[in-house]
Amino acid sequence: MKKLLFLLLLIPTVAMVQPDLGGITQALRSGNADALGNFFSDNVEIALMNSQDRYSKSDAVRIMKSFFMKHPVGNYNPVHQGVSKGGNLYYAIGEMKSSAQTYRVYLLLEDKGGKYIIKQLRVDQE
Repeated sequence: MKKLLFLLLLIPTVAMVQPDLGGITQALRSGNADALGNFFSDNVEIALMNSQDRYSKSDAVRIMKSFFMKHPVGNYNPVHQGVSKGGNLYYAIGEMKSSAQTYRVYLLLEDKGGKYIIKQLRVDQE
């Protein structure tokens, strides 16, 4: 009976395993648009403060390079991550600091064969 209870308590924990976003976190922390681009879907929605559009992977990298040049990253810290109700999309929220500003970063990701691909990246000034 104790073994059954233990298994019943363990199953939800295993089912809610969070994705490993270490590569994405490192790319954001270093302001490396090329490394971040390795995680972009073929078409990614980028929203930077007041502008928002859907871009090809290469254009999205170019947009992020420009953003990182104008706003050099001092640090990035993940704040929260979770899974959608359907279980196929993941989200992550973080705080990115430049020398002059603090930004809230929102990521929407999809699991593609064990690799988490960024479908949407949003950066809002705090």
